[in-house]
Amino acid sequence: MGDHNARMRRRGEELLKAIHDAVLEEVVEVGAGRLTMDGIARRAATPRTTLYRRWSDPLEVLLDALYHQHPVEEPTAGADDLRGDLVRALRLMVDWALSPAGRAVAAILTDPKSAALMSEALFERVFANRGGTFTRTVLQHYADRGHFPAELLTPVVADIGEALVTKRLIDGAPPSDEDLAAIVDQAILPAIGSPPGSRSGPGGGSR
Repeated sequence: MGDHNARMRRRGEELLKAIHDAVLEEVVEVGAGRLTMDGIARRAATPRTTLYRRWSDPLEVLLDALYHQHPVEEPTAGADDLRGDLVRALRLMVDWALSPAGRAVAAILTDPKSAALMSEALFERVFANRGGTFTRTVLQHYADRGHFPAELLTPVVADIGEALVTKRLIDGAPPSDEDLAAIVDQAILPAIGSPPGSRSGPGGGSR
């Protein structure tokens, strides 16, 4: 009883995290179409009324959880390590994909009913607001600073790294750091005219 009362008294970030964790677990188990405020509240060990004070429906809870648990790339401030920043961006993607949030997104997008219900909102309210595809923020950061021609940053180029990492994950073998470096050296850097393995300088030259 004491433990139950302690959980009921949670406030602020502790309570929010419990609710976010609960909705991510719940969507993997039941799918987006069967999410309910009751189910989320039971899993979070909090009254349903607590959820309604902040969100209007269970999908809003889910989108909020995915938004807050989606990582954001942080390119090197001095923009002097394009290759390293790209490898780190892909590592960020792998770590996220293996996290509860990543598993929840995979469950949504691989279930036709959940995907139909959620995919548009997911891309507009989570991915787009967090930088789009992984590596896009890094690539835009360096293009803006003249490290390679901005016109080379096409949607295809922005998708290359994420697509190759996704294939590895689907194949059941999370890519190693060596695999991620190979993706950067053999696919992304050649696509923007930067020598593989280089620390790109302004104008695309190597350092």
